[in-house]
Amino acid sequence: MTGNPEHTALWPAPSASGPVDATVTVPGSKSVTNRGLVLAALAAEPGWLRRPLRSRDTLLMAEALRAMGVGIEETVSSATAGGDGGEAWRIIPAGLHGPATVDVGNAGTVMRFLPPVAALADGPVRFDGDPRSYERPLHGVIDALRALGARIDDDGRGALPLTVHGGGALDGGSVEIDASSSSQFVSALLLSAPRFNQGVEVRHVGAALPSLPHIRMTVDMLRSAGARVDTPEAGGEPNVWRVTPSALLGRDLVVEPDLSNAQPFLAAALVTGGRVTVPDWPERTTQPGDALRQIFTEMGGSCELTDAGLTFTGSGRIHGIDVDLSEVGELTPGIAAVAALADSESVLRGVAHLRLHETDRLAALTKEINGLGGDVTETEDGLHIRPRPLHGGVFHTYDDHRLATAAAIIGLAVEGVRVENVATTAKTLPDFPDLWSGMLGTSAVAPARRA
Repeated sequence: MTGNPEHTALWPAPSASGPVDATVTVPGSKSVTNRGLVLAALAAEPGWLRRPLRSRDTLLMAEALRAMGVGIEETVSSATAGGDGGEAWRIIPAGLHGPATVDVGNAGTVMRFLPPVAALADGPVRFDGDPRSYERPLHGVIDALRALGARIDDDGRGALPLTVHGGGALDGGSVEIDASSSSQFVSALLLSAPRFNQGVEVRHVGAALPSLPHIRMTVDMLRSAGARVDTPEAGGEPNVWRVTPSALLGRDLVVEPDLSNAQPFLAAALVTGGRVTVPDWPERTTQPGDALRQIFTEMGGSCELTDAGLTFTGSGRIHGIDVDLSEVGELTPGIAAVAALADSESVLRGVAHLRLHETDRLAALTKEINGLGGDVTETEDGLHIRPRPLHGGVFHTYDDHRLATAAAIIGLAVEGVRVENVATTAKTLPDFPDLWSGMLGTSAVAPARRA
């Protein structure tokens, strides 16, 4: 997916002429959509995903499951009394089979969640993807699956491309992994574990686990589908998760808005001293993006959660912050962008693992913000940001959706920021330029401005 061709080169990031005042409906959560697809594909009966995210990452997941024999029917329904209108996907489980080929793009959830599913298929499943996907860590999933009885050909790379030779079943059992580079290694094994003959016991060994809310999301969704999961939070051993073999239920799941994708719009309220409402913000959620309520409040705003959604209001001042983002690393680019516009220094800690994401996010943020006149220094596990007067220029995205939205945030306050390949936002946030311009009350593509 490349989105609107007008957005594939240099996109002039619109500057705000005053405080924003808007309601922005954010599409569904990528993390929930892709976990929901996997669990529905492994269920014993059909299920529904309502209001799923339709983006590059989720469409890659759906196509991969179809390639292995799962039926996914897409419908659009009108709202009914007590019901939800809009898009709905009906997932019809079937016998998983190969031969099949899976294009993972550069989606961590696809490249990590589906090899365990492929191990349950009858036949070979080949995984390939974008060039950057070859560089992203996958050894935790590969090594664990081999220890649990799967046969995988990766030519010793511990990375893509690879072939999983599914045998129709997998023994499962106990396995140790080092998931310090990605919590998705743990989620990948847990999601398919109810279908393993012995279930699974996953024991993390190594440095601290990043992005724990995403593992909690996996556990909550497994339990909602009928699985029994023992976790450290429930009195179990530290860093150990156990899933008992069982049949999974077909669910009727309404996907929450993607709270991490709400970040740039909330940031717009903070940066401009305005107000933005995001409808349907859940009262309780495992999404890491919910942490924005506290983080952005500490940086100078205020928020109110009502039946209408979350309303965030900026104060006209942006304060620096010293914060550990180890559990919510995906929020780092947007926080860094806001911090570059603050009135005092910021220290973002606990995110060394971001060097292994869609791009090396720490190096990219440092280079691009400094290229606009900023003063950002990489630390061992994060960024030190000293606000400086910024100027216009080209902000490169490295095919990373969160770099593109970070650039748009800076562009609100800095004239002449041009974003290279803003279309990469289609990975998780389709139509971002239109949503952004709609929030500002401007046209989607503005004339180029002089840097």
